[in-house]
Amino acid sequence: MTPQPAPPVQLISFGYLHQRPEAEVVVDVRLSLRDPAVRTDLLDLTGQDPRVRAVVLDTPGARDLLGALLAHVHALRALPPDRPRRIAIGCAGGRHRSVALVDALAAALAERGVTGTVEHLHVHLPRVLKPAKGDTAWPTEQP
Repeated sequence: MTPQPAPPVQLISFGYLHQRPEAEVVVDVRLSLRDPAVRTDLLDLTGQDPRVRAVVLDTPGARDLLGALLAHVHALRALPPDRPRRIAIGCAGGRHRSVALVDALAAALAERGVTGTVEHLHVHLPRVLKPAKGDTAWPTEQP
């Protein structure tokens, strides 16, 4: 009997200022990654824009976090086929950091032959005009 392939891993981005989804793994990046939306040139963009994605992935700790999530996906794939495999990554508004990280994780999984689905819950919503409690920021001047 041929083993069935593992079900796809569901990758979800969201904003804590909206609603947190149900997932086996929930990662809060509000305190660990600087918010690129503080930069006025990135404010109205999303994590799907290459400029925002580059800023997020160049933040200290972002690549280590991606590596840890990749390792965790392999543990999730070992679960029985009927178990959900959801990883949710949240930032303040769900438009920048979480989106960039979910897309980067999906690309890294695809390179390794792992099937994943992507859902961005809040990327389409208007940006939140107040900073989230605990969000770290960086100077507004451009490099």
